[in-house]
Amino acid sequence: MKKRITLWLLAFLFLANVSLADAQQTGKVARIGFLDNSTASGSAVLVDAFRQELSKLGWIEGRNITIEYRFAEQTPERLPELAADLVRLKVDLIVASGGPTPLAAKGASSTIPIVMTSFPDPVGAGLIASLARPGGNVTGNSGLAPELITKRLEILRDAIPRLSRVGLLFLRSGLLGDLQTKDLSAAAVALKLKLEEIETQPDAKGLESAFKTAKQKQVGAIMTTAGNRFFAERKRIVELAGKYRLPAIYFHKEFVDEGGLMSYGTDFADLYRRAAVYVDKILKGAKPADLPVQQTTKFELVINLKAAKQIGLTLSPEFLSRANQVIK
Repeated sequence: MKKRITLWLLAFLFLANVSLADAQQTGKVARIGFLDNSTASGSAVLVDAFRQELSKLGWIEGRNITIEYRFAEQTPERLPELAADLVRLKVDLIVASGGPTPLAAKGASSTIPIVMTSFPDPVGAGLIASLARPGGNVTGNSGLAPELITKRLEILRDAIPRLSRVGLLFLRSGLLGDLQTKDLSAAAVALKLKLEEIETQPDAKGLESAFKTAKQKQVGAIMTTAGNRFFAERKRIVELAGKYRLPAIYFHKEFVDEGGLMSYGTDFADLYRRAAVYVDKILKGAKPADLPVQQTTKFELVINLKAAKQIGLTLSPEFLSRANQVIK
């Protein structure tokens, strides 16, 4: 009887220890760094999409995951400092939004896994070895910003009869911005359009001044280069386009959601949801080097007829038939 009791006690203690170990393992909280070159308020809709997808995958903030948010607040020069701060915190991985953000994260660490929400040419920029086999600590989504901006110019020309002059709002932001303006300049020549390049800052004063300049240059329509910093100011940009009665095409449908005329591009929120899937895989043991980088393949043209009416623009039935979505 004593032997039997002893065996039961040993078995109980063994199971208790196993349960405790399991509980400790389950209770481990992963720490993610989230690095963005725009603003917390401007990126909120995208961050929400990211967090919701994480939740669907079983990662709940405050329960088994914490997220350290770092926003450069429209000052990309701060990105290296913010990335270094995340490295000092010993985060398990870094989610890097578009623009120069993945480059800053990579510059801060060559070992911490980095997930790109979107980056135009990660191979050319030296972030990865190839799309199929990234080979280092970076993976995620690859966009097509330079190629898409030329398509937007073509759509703008088709939408507006006798368009001859287009204003381009751009930020002096290095490689990515330069690629877009270079490609767009070449496309404008091919389409027989005059491109007026207007450098601006993504704040109230800078954008107001840019639109005034556009009117002074007598442009017939306007567009911006693609990037998170303009995205964060989408509401203000849309309001100014309406104020100055300038037709505009944008790089994401969220501009149209704010009342903008039209957009052509990929689903930006979907890229953040895809980033969450990468995070899930890495936290479960996958290595960034073995996770292929996904290229954007689906693009949509969204048109807002109400916005067209407000600025006195009539869009032809033939043009409207090209849209994936028409908002009335």
